[in-house]
Amino acid sequence: MFQTRQNATTTGSFFSNLELIYYVTVRSVRGGHRNAVVGMIITILQSLVLVAVFFAMYLVIGIRTSPIRGDFLLYIMSGVLLFRAHIQTVKSVEKAGGALAPMMLYAPMNPIVTMCSAALSTLYQQILAIAIVLTIYHCAVTPISINDPVGAMGMLLLAWFSGIGVGIIFLAITPWFPRTMAIVGQMYRRLNMIASGKMFLVNSLPASMIATFDWNPLFHIIDQNKGFVFLHYNPHFTTISYPLYVSLVLLVIGMMGMFFTRQHVSASWSAGR
Repeated sequence: MFQTRQNATTTGSFFSNLELIYYVTVRSVRGGHRNAVVGMIITILQSLVLVAVFFAMYLVIGIRTSPIRGDFLLYIMSGVLLFRAHIQTVKSVEKAGGALAPMMLYAPMNPIVTMCSAALSTLYQQILAIAIVLTIYHCAVTPISINDPVGAMGMLLLAWFSGIGVGIIFLAITPWFPRTMAIVGQMYRRLNMIASGKMFLVNSLPASMIATFDWNPLFHIIDQNKGFVFLHYNPHFTTISYPLYVSLVLLVIGMMGMFFTRQHVSASWSAGR
């Protein structure tokens, strides 16, 4: 009888956490706006602006055609949109309520709930934004063709998952070094402007440059995504397994770090910072 009650309590707690994650996710999707549609429009516009900036950059450099046989703007979007999904996930998970957040004073809340909600809201926003951007381009500019949509979607999910792994590491360390981690987070996002490999084709790079960026999981993900998007591109120097394994390791280490931080964190830490 005791075991049955314990199982029922555990099940009820599980579904209560799922419900809580749902409500916090909806709150995150709103993005500080009363109307969730406004937050989504802003996300879509940000994606369009980023694509337009890189398109203009390529034109200024003098690159007017895709290095791969296919649509030039689709080539840009195949890297830029995954880069944005990864970076936004890192940023949202990093900024999710840690152990010292005021929201943690409420009994049902915990860092896992806020982290999951931040990650899910970012995934929802990025998938919807990418779908709308591609639909607008397909209908208003020129029809596009993606060689393997399932594989491309898998790379988007992997970019999102790797963003969770990096973000949870930052989230676990931030209570110990808040100012330092704010700078490190900005440096990571700026570094990936180049290190993600979205601006060039990996197969055409010299071995020295590949070795320079090969450590970055996003570098592998974006290159593999181009292989799924375009029929005439086959990645030779990147893999799917590397970013997957790295993301899993970062997730485990980050969860351990969050548990350790929760055991030692104190509200007085932020008094002098």
